[in-house]
Amino acid sequence: MSSSIRYRSHSAAETEALGAELAATLRAGDMVLVEGDLGAGKTTFVRGACRALGVTVPVTSPTFTIGQRYPAPVPVSHLDLYRLESMDDEDPDLLADYLGPETISFVEWPGVGEQRIAAFASVARRVRLEHAGGEQRVVELEA
Repeated sequence: MSSSIRYRSHSAAETEALGAELAATLRAGDMVLVEGDLGAGKTTFVRGACRALGVTVPVTSPTFTIGQRYPAPVPVSHLDLYRLESMDDEDPDLLADYLGPETISFVEWPGVGEQRIAAFASVARRVRLEHAGGEQRVVELEA
């Protein structure tokens, strides 16, 4: 049975700090599934994790490009599957450039292709972000 921990973030900086804390537990081959409504802070959380993992270039939402791969001591991939309705009609190699044993990966909106994603990398953690009024967010980390 998996366990989860819930945090209340009061700002984007706190959400990034939670991402950084999670990053300290990750290693090559790990994948983090990041869920939440539009504007819930998914990319903000991933940005904090990326910074902690050594990414020095701007970290932005890859919604329109499907994914970004960032240089770092262990390369970091950031995918956003929001625009995909299904993985059934996609090239099987679509994810191969982003997921694998040599990267740490973050996948936003994973529900559309979770089974296919799991074939490429091990799901290390699940993160769920929710609006909690104003700048506040509830961040749930599931082991």
